[in-house]
Amino acid sequence: MPQFNPEWFASQIFWLIVAFVGLYLIMSRVALPRMAQIMEERQDKIEDDLAKAEKLRQEAEEVYQSYEQQLAEARQQAQKTMKETSDQLDKEQRERHDAFTQELDQKIADAEQRIDSAKQQALDNLQSVAGDVAQQASAKLLGDKIAKEKADAAVKNAMKQSQEGGQA
Repeated sequence: MPQFNPEWFASQIFWLIVAFVGLYLIMSRVALPRMAQIMEERQDKIEDDLAKAEKLRQEAEEVYQSYEQQLAEARQQAQKTMKETSDQLDKEQRERHDAFTQELDQKIADAEQRIDSAKQQALDNLQSVAGDVAQQASAKLLGDKIAKEKADAAVKNAMKQSQEGGQA
C-alpha cells in the first residue's frame, strides 16, 4: 500500500499539514465566527429572557403586594362597616326599647288612673248603696227610717275607719 511506504511520508505529511491549515483557515474564518455569532445570539436571547422573567416576577410580586394590600383594606372596610351597622342597630334597638318602655309606662299610668277612677266610682256607688241599705235596715230593725244624710255619714265614717284599719 502506497501510503505506508516510507518514501511517501514527507509528501503525505506536507499535504496533511496543508489540508489541516486550509481546513483551520476555513473553519476559523467562516464556520467558527458563524457558530460564535449564533452562540452569542443564543446567550443574548437567554439573558433577555431571564431579564424579562425577572421583570415579570417583580411585576407579579408588585401585583401580589397590591392585591394583599387591597384585600387588607377591604377586610378593614368590611369590619368598619360591620361595626357601624352593629352600632346603628344597637342604637335603633335602644331607641325602640326606650320608646316601648315609655309607651308602656304611659299605658300603665293610664290604666292605674282608670283603675283609681273605677275604684272611686265603685266606692261612691258602694256608699250610695250602703246608705240605702242602712236606711232600709234601720227601718226594719228599729221601725223608724233614719235620714238619708245620717245613713250616708255613718257609712262614710265606717268606710273611713275600714280604710285606716286596712292601711295600718
